[in-house]
Amino acid sequence: MGLVHIELFTTLDLVGQAPGGPDEDPSGFPFGGWQAPLLDEVTGAQIGDAYEGTDALLLGRRTYDIFAAYWPHQEGGQDNQIAALFNRVPKYVASRGSPDLSWAGSRRLGPDLAGAVRDLRDRHEHIKVVGSLDLVRTLLREKLFDRLDLWVHPIVLGVGKKVFDTGSVPTNLTLLEAPAAGPKGVVYLRYGLAEGTPGTGDMSAPDRGTARP
Repeated sequence: MGLVHIELFTTLDLVGQAPGGPDEDPSGFPFGGWQAPLLDEVTGAQIGDAYEGTDALLLGRRTYDIFAAYWPHQEGGQDNQIAALFNRVPKYVASRGSPDLSWAGSRRLGPDLAGAVRDLRDRHEHIKVVGSLDLVRTLLREKLFDRLDLWVHPIVLGVGKKVFDTGSVPTNLTLLEAPAAGPKGVVYLRYGLAEGTPGTGDMSAPDRGTARP
């Protein structure tokens, strides 16, 4: 069975809205493009490595439209490696409307998202969800993912759509590798979905913090 990987850029207060540019998701958000000043070679290499083995993209409608207008024209340029990958693999779009799917290899998912994700897992090994914050929040809420890659940027915005909204559900995650920081303070965290729900304990217990035999 294939894996669904979520690749997401966030701030310290977990705002994930419009990191790429002011027109990405404006809707009254004044900080579109907040990621650009914090990009560096280390983070760029991490992002490139994260796409290794990708054989399908799962995108929300807004992100699809942005990508479809941009990536088909980038092969041979500075971002040739990612452009060639994105243009080559199948693109699946979660949308309630009727999007223009003119980007080669694109198709719209049906209304049953859980069923569609199960079908994608049967057909692909590594399905990447890029951006697509509204879709991501649904996948997190329904636990329809296997990996969550977060690039946490050292800024606090105080406004904007957050990764975990009021519909979030209790979920256990496991850290898959040691956190890695770039020179501009961006921290890369890679998590896997774990079984069960968060437990509780009593920090006032007299033996807290002591080793057990």
